Amino acid sequence: MRVKLLLIIIAAAAAWVQAAQAADPPIAPRDIRQRMQDLMGPLPDRSQLPPLDLQTAETFQGDGYRRMTVSFANLFEERVTAYLYVPDGLKPGERRPGVLALQSTGMQGKEIVDGRGPRGASRAYGLELARRGYVVIAPDYPSFGEQKDYDFANSRYGSGTMKAISDNLRCVDLLQLRDDVDRTKIAVIGHSLGGHNALFTAGFDERLKVIVTSCGWTPFGHYYGGKKLANWAQERYMPRMTSVYANDPDRIPFDFPELIASIAPRAVFSNSPVKDENFDVEGVRLGSAQIKKAYERLGVADRFVLRTPDYAHDFTDDTRREAYRFIDEQLGFKPGSRSGALRTDAKGLPVEDHSSARSSPSS
Repeated sequence: MRVKLLLIIIAAAAAWVQAAQAADPPIAPRDIRQRMQDLMGPLPDRSQLPPLDLQTAETFQGDGYRRMTVSFANLFEERVTAYLYVPDGLKPGERRPGVLALQSTGMQGKEIVDGRGPRGASRAYGLELARRGYVVIAPDYPSFGEQKDYDFANSRYGSGTMKAISDNLRCVDLLQLRDDVDRTKIAVIGHSLGGHNALFTAGFDERLKVIVTSCGWTPFGHYYGGKKLANWAQERYMPRMTSVYANDPDRIPFDFPELIASIAPRAVFSNSPVKDENFDVEGVRLGSAQIKKAYERLGVADRFVLRTPDYAHDFTDDTRREAYRFIDEQLGFKPGSRSGALRTDAKGLPVEDHSSARSSPSS
């Protein structure tokens, strides 16, 4: 009798689990990628990439790192422009983790993650992670920095977002080809524009093992109450938001919670401040419930971290430091001695002596 009762209990439990999974099935990354392309345009075939042809225009020796202004080849005879940071003190044969650092919105482009944008050191995560000991690549987003004149009208990409994703994938290619990078340990970090592009890029590239998104997402229906989705339809972003989906959040073929859930079991740190007017925190909290289920199902609940600090659309020192520690922990990296806060001037800009910058031959 006891055995029969135990079998009934086991069968009931199994039925409950199956029902729960049917109601909330796992997210298939391939399906999400296809739906992202419905909005962004197709990711071009990358099977016949050109040689990188890495060229260095300038080298600057900073406090604990070397920063190179570089360009390298991508598809369609276009070139990615970026900062490449290499930390000081690398031993012969040593490989460090790599980081793809994506800029927030601003004409300064990659200079923003070097702390030389309007928000100074609060966006200097490229520079700070290099001083922490990471090899960092920080590209310009199309229409900013050295890409300020990018011709969207004649672009071979379906959107500015897909162009940026393609450039970001090429940055990961570069990191993986370097002798000083551990190709199994690469992270991506970004704020605002860089925050959602970190997620978009990770959706297409499983080589990115840790994702830090700051002020980068909320479900589309919670972005200004779903009433300003035309903001996403600029030529530098995703014009199909308007031309195909009429700025209707119910028609958009994918949303952020399912995208992030599809990234599991890779690690995600989300900084989502409660006073962020762009990316509503209530939407983030609702979406996070779905995301947490995906991570719990895979037994890696600790790999999704949500922080909701009491400030606006920002990435403050304390939160950035926590994000850096998250990257360290997930990649098994012990940071170097220059991992503390940057020295800043009265305007909050990093204090660096740029007199050592020099032009370099292409290499």
